[in-house]
Amino acid sequence: GIMNIMLVSVTERTREIGLRKAVGAKRRDVLFQFLVEAVTLAVFGGIIGITLGVLGARAISAAFDAFEAVVGADAVMISLFFSMAVGLFFGIYPAYRASRLNPIDALRYE
Repeated sequence: GIMNIMLVSVTERTREIGLRKAVGAKRRDVLFQFLVEAVTLAVFGGIIGITLGVLGARAISAAFDAFEAVVGADAVMISLFFSMAVGLFFGIYPAYRASRLNPIDALRYE
């Protein structure tokens, strides 16, 4: 999932990471960048999932008169928080790997 996508992103952007570090970016800057990307990816996935879930519940509710779907704000907030936590948790390792790249080796990478 998220970890695989982020690891591929680190691999594809190795030269970019090396360049950023060569011009002065610190490890924490690179770490923060990749953590933010992982959380953003997870939150957007969560928003899409919540939207599809609400639309599906409304469609089922419209199809069957005996069923009324109620999606509370608390469920939406918990889902968004969980998405954010998943993105943070599974983004830690790729962000750590990106932050530990040697700028010289990264610039030579092809």
